[in-house]
Amino acid sequence: MPCSTSPLQTTTANNLQGRLVRLEPLGRHHIDGLVAASAEDPALYRWSPVPQGTEATKVYVETALAWREQKKAEPFAIVRASDGVVIGSSRLFDLEQWAWPPGHPRYGRTTPDVCEIGYTWLARGAIRSGANTEAKYLMLRHAFETWQVVRVCFHTDSRNERSRAALARIGGQFEGILRGHRMAADFIPRDSVRFSIIASDWPATKQHLEHLLSV
Repeated sequence: MPCSTSPLQTTTANNLQGRLVRLEPLGRHHIDGLVAASAEDPALYRWSPVPQGTEATKVYVETALAWREQKKAEPFAIVRASDGVVIGSSRLFDLEQWAWPPGHPRYGRTTPDVCEIGYTWLARGAIRSGANTEAKYLMLRHAFETWQVVRVCFHTDSRNERSRAALARIGGQFEGILRGHRMAADFIPRDSVRFSIIASDWPATKQHLEHLLSV
């Protein structure tokens, strides 16, 4: 659907702060931290496009920053709150603004109507620490409460059982499998499992996530 005439405004000027992690708008100063984080266990990223080494990480960050400049994404570094160590990355991306007609309550909006969360990865030491749950919570809260989107979706490689289980655990609703949807990390056309959370789901999903983070 074509965009409305209102310019899309997406820049996240501030950190998204949680108890376990904070999400900092991704910058070149995060490159060394990302290199160290991904080097902990490269085998962990069989199904995910995670850069290895300084040069690949520079390209990864520059691509993310270009997407931000083009208003296609809001990329983040995931930083451990207790010591400031970079432990991974994630993005709000595939930002879409709908062409609401004049007079509609959503006409003239300058923030996305729908988006996707993805490009999420963590260092080995951050797995099962609550970091992923809190990072997703912070991005979902930003999407639904600041941008006031109507839907957030997620896609994962159909072979990635760990990711599928994690998305179901945080409250993502399974929608189906898209065949030959995207290029996989091993450079084949992958089937993607699609999950979503819509605005009417958010109050219950938020409560569920806050409960997970409290135990």
